[in-house]
Amino acid sequence: MVLESTMVCVDNSEYMGNGDFLPTWLQAQQMLSTSFVTPKTRSNRENNVGLITLANDCEMLTTLTPDTGHTLSKLHTVQPKGKITFCTGIPGKNHKMRIFALVGSPVEDNEKDLVKLAKRFKKEKVYVDIISLGKEEVNTEKLTAFVNTLKGNDGTGSPLVAVPPGPIYGLCKNVLLLLCHYISIITS
Repeated sequence: MVLESTMVCVDNSEYMGNGDFLPTWLQAQQMLSTSFVTPKTRSNRENNVGLITLANDCEMLTTLTPDTGHTLSKLHTVQPKGKITFCTGIPGKNHKMRIFALVGSPVEDNEKDLVKLAKRFKKEKVYVDIISLGKEEVNTEKLTAFVNTLKGNDGTGSPLVAVPPGPIYGLCKNVLLLLCHYISIITS
């Protein structure tokens, strides 16, 4: 059983409303998508499926989710409009990938491996937000090298918050600061 994440890209251009194929071309795509999505998620419960329409400016109807019911219900609301923009929809260059990591144990990976991973993430434009709980003396140096590699020359995109051991107030305050930063990134 292979773990897969799949985006279903549906052509919902006006051309798909034509009735020269019964049912319409759009309805045929909906039926084909249903017969594709259902076995995909049944083969592995952790498989994810998302939905993008390709007409006009392209629209993401569902992000990656294992919930086929949600994806299929959105699929059946798709209406024909405009012209297909295939090259815009397929690459997904407008989508950002973000990992939110909570680290409470000592990180045993060596710094060289962490920097190598950060370089790969940077190349793939993956952002990583890290909250390091306690274990400052062990983790801060390694995680700082990881985050600094991700940030690169511009110094933005992947924050590290190191929360020292102590009262819960300090933890809550620092986590709230990171969440405010995270929300400002998402909404911008």
